[in-house]
Amino acid sequence: MEKRAFELKANSNGAVTVTVIPGHFATKHSHVNYCVDMTKIKSQMRMAKTTARMFAEHYCNTPIDTIISLERMKMVGAFLASELSHSGINLHQDIAVISPEITDDKMILRDNFLPYIKDQRVLLLTASASTGMTVNAAVEGIRYYGGEAVGAATVFGAAFKGVDVPVVKLFSADDLLNYASYAPVSCPLCKSGVKTDAVVNSYGYSKIITR
Repeated sequence: MEKRAFELKANSNGAVTVTVIPGHFATKHSHVNYCVDMTKIKSQMRMAKTTARMFAEHYCNTPIDTIISLERMKMVGAFLASELSHSGINLHQDIAVISPEITDDKMILRDNFLPYIKDQRVLLLTASASTGMTVNAAVEGIRYYGGEAVGAATVFGAAFKGVDVPVVKLFSADDLLNYASYAPVSCPLCKSGVKTDAVVNSYGYSKIITR
């Protein structure tokens, strides 16, 4: 499977890359024909910092009190908070970075995190937004707990409906030839007998071994 992989550079900064594998992959909410591996962005200090700087360019004039980091993006979130606090409207602001739970597509905020959301301006940071369901759940949760959702930042995003906050994407589905996302019950790859290559989540992918 990895033999099909190729590197994709961000349009605005070639130092930020993701590894893309074409095939048939199962995610929590959909089946997709590309796996977008963001391990380097999530794990390598320099790339995480550069990624954060790219996001900060879009939010330097947006007041932000808290960053909600999902899908193992907390290192990027910390760098983003630092970048925002060094210039622009958030200069010297002590921006919090938290990672609440997402269970059954609902954001759960424990009591110790409430002060960071209630009456605060909150930016959502996530790795992938292919269907919009995770973003919608998080925005709904921010508002439920009394916060103001000021935007969403995602490394990779496809076209989706229903999100009523500005969404910044470093990589888009338009960057991948014929990218497609299907509901599992109506996946044409499954119906045509194409076996699933791997199961994908925020930690990466696990290949499915067929015997």
